[in-house]
Amino acid sequence: MPLEIVFLNTMEMLLPAIVITVLGLPLVRVLARRLDRRDAAGPPNLSRIEERLGRLEAGVDAIAVEVERISEGQRFTAKLLAERVAGSTVPPGGSR
Repeated sequence: MPLEIVFLNTMEMLLPAIVITVLGLPLVRVLARRLDRRDAAGPPNLSRIEERLGRLEAGVDAIAVEVERISEGQRFTAKLLAERVAGSTVPPGGSR
């Protein structure tokens, strides 16, 4: 095989590898630095999250108390209506 063909075949394989290495190495370094910064940032501020969860829990508790009050009122009203109907002296089929 002539030397020129061997040289051309070698350059066909070597040139893309060099270009990929020269262009790819800086990109890999940038990605690695970005990943390192993200990992070094640490966990989020947990105290703010705990404060928000505490306020949310207090709000849910307040809503639960109000719903219980509403249901007590409905039970009382239903009981009064049931007693009123039971104590009614309207004959069946008649009007008041």
